[in-house]
Amino acid sequence: VPFDAARGIYSLPALLKGASDRDPGVATSPDDIAAFQYTGGTTGLPKAAVLTHRNMVANVMQVRAWVPELRDGEETILSILPFFHSYGVTLCLHLATYLGATTVLVPRFEIADVMEQIATYQPTLLPGVPTLYSAINGAVENNPARQASMRSIRYCISGGAPLPRSVQERFEEITGGHLVEGYGLSEASPVTHANPLDGRARIGTIGMPLPGTEARIVDLDTRAPVPIGERGEVAIRGPQVMKGYWRRPEDTAAVLSDDGWLYTGDIGIMDEDGFFQIVDRQKDVVITGGENIYPREIEEVLYSHPKIVEAAVIGVPHSVGGQVVKAFVVVKPGETLERRDVLQYCSERLAKFKVPRQIEFRESLPKAATGKILRRALAEEEAAKPRRRRGGDAETTGG
Repeated sequence: VPFDAARGIYSLPALLKGASDRDPGVATSPDDIAAFQYTGGTTGLPKAAVLTHRNMVANVMQVRAWVPELRDGEETILSILPFFHSYGVTLCLHLATYLGATTVLVPRFEIADVMEQIATYQPTLLPGVPTLYSAINGAVENNPARQASMRSIRYCISGGAPLPRSVQERFEEITGGHLVEGYGLSEASPVTHANPLDGRARIGTIGMPLPGTEARIVDLDTRAPVPIGERGEVAIRGPQVMKGYWRRPEDTAAVLSDDGWLYTGDIGIMDEDGFFQIVDRQKDVVITGGENIYPREIEEVLYSHPKIVEAAVIGVPHSVGGQVVKAFVVVKPGETLERRDVLQYCSERLAKFKVPRQIEFRESLPKAATGKILRRALAEEEAAKPRRRRGGDAETTGG
């Protein structure tokens, strides 16, 4: 970007050179607003989560404590996640500053560019989403010589979507490092949970709460804690939790209690060892025949298929009322897959009422800037279709 003072674009060194070193005398507090972090807008208009300096610094310190082996001044972070997203700004920008680490900026996600940056800069940390790690695995499979340049990677925390076991195991085999699943949301700066990076990770879970973070599973209606092993809403309390939504008091009151508990809208389970599993977003649950179906459960089955690289599941209106399950599938390059193959695979692993009634094959799926697959965009596409094309059992295909 060219510097142009007339357009408000300045060189940081030039600004510092002409700046005064005198104390400006401005009173500050850790509880001052640091950022308006807009939510993903999965329901309605995006809302601005008000994050304080205390929130954001606390979250960086929590992540740092979770990975005590990190070496101050010696790490290199490959920053593929965008800095306007809370995941990217915390894991790639703020953590790098806290560690005195090098951060390598990747302007856009193109797998060829990513592989080149890895080979050139030898990153030690690579925060990302499952589609990133899957793409790296595919790039190495297409060119095995690339594996030698991957051995610098030591720690990776994946978020935004379920991390398939096959992707995790293959990535760790390629790099020799650790790849674990974590969890967070914009309202919590964002990280609240992560799997241990010492070999105790449990695949299929988001791990345990970070230091200083309380988490529990509560009843969807009463918000009272439920017994271990039962499903309910994930609630979080900790120093990283937002002050509220900017100028949205009713929305704030709906998710943030007076004693600091943030109700996430995610349905989860906690086991007897304190590991949490996300079942799905409460608002993404598909209701068919009176049964609640969780898209994430079906997606995890689809991701376990050796020929499927990406998948998303939503509910679509049925012609006679209610919803049916529809799966969108991206097949690995060079592979072929038929609808009947997918149905048989799902039928062997899911209850009959959970097996997708519709399957659509695509070249790609819509994604956010972070690489997270957008179920919402798929649902909007379905809603825009004429009513006669929705529902039923007819197969749909797409390019």
